[in-house]
Amino acid sequence: MNLKKWLLPTVYILFLMLPIYWLLNMSFKTTNEILGGFSLYPENFTLENYIVIFTDPTWYNGYLNSLLYVAMNTVISVSVALPAAYAFSRYRFLGDKHLFFWLLTNRMAPPAVFALPFFQLYSAVELFDTHLAVALAHCLFNIPLAVWILEGFMSSVPKELDETAFLDGYSFPRFFIRIFIPTIAAGIGVAMFFAFMYSWVELLLAKTLTSVAAKPIAATMTRTASTAGYQLGLLAAAGTLTIVPGAFVIYFVRNYIAKGFAMGRV
Repeated sequence: MNLKKWLLPTVYILFLMLPIYWLLNMSFKTTNEILGGFSLYPENFTLENYIVIFTDPTWYNGYLNSLLYVAMNTVISVSVALPAAYAFSRYRFLGDKHLFFWLLTNRMAPPAVFALPFFQLYSAVELFDTHLAVALAHCLFNIPLAVWILEGFMSSVPKELDETAFLDGYSFPRFFIRIFIPTIAAGIGVAMFFAFMYSWVELLLAKTLTSVAAKPIAATMTRTASTAGYQLGLLAAAGTLTIVPGAFVIYFVRNYIAKGFAMGRV
């Protein structure tokens, strides 16, 4: 019985980790070795693929561009969602449920629907090929998601907390920053995690709204294609490095995500 308890989860975890291991394995191979045959480990171990990424400005700037607009989007999305979620959780007004549902419908729409309108709009206001353009475009999807998550956390906080703070002489901004935000810190962590992850993996809008100066790493990875085929080792190394930021974020907010699942909002 004890064997089954640890054997099945272990096999399942190994099954999930297999693609990541294979990607890492390929990143230390040359393209010729990858195409030459099947091997569980690199026969001719090489760091050349990683050296190219860390020495070529086009490659490492792609990572910096992605991190910059993702960080901007995460801060903007959560900052805007906090007061909106508070309004939905504490007040009842005409059309509140319809407005809340409308916000979520933006999250349901595919990014391809908005690619052309965003392109024309940002070209007209000279925001094309800027980090801010991608950060604002991703807000269309991340703000509704953040509002939905934060509203669930805020609704679990008793309204008596607000009333007690006001009776003690707290102004609303002071109460919101000093008392309420620390109370829902777990919800903010969850909202920031999902905003970060969506913005990090989204490609269509990021590629459509940039060309050179703010080109993300996902678009840069298309450079591995040539008339001779794909540079598979370089592509695998770039893919491996794209996993690292997400892994760090998951590690630091893992407890908050568990709380989000427990509250039924994730």
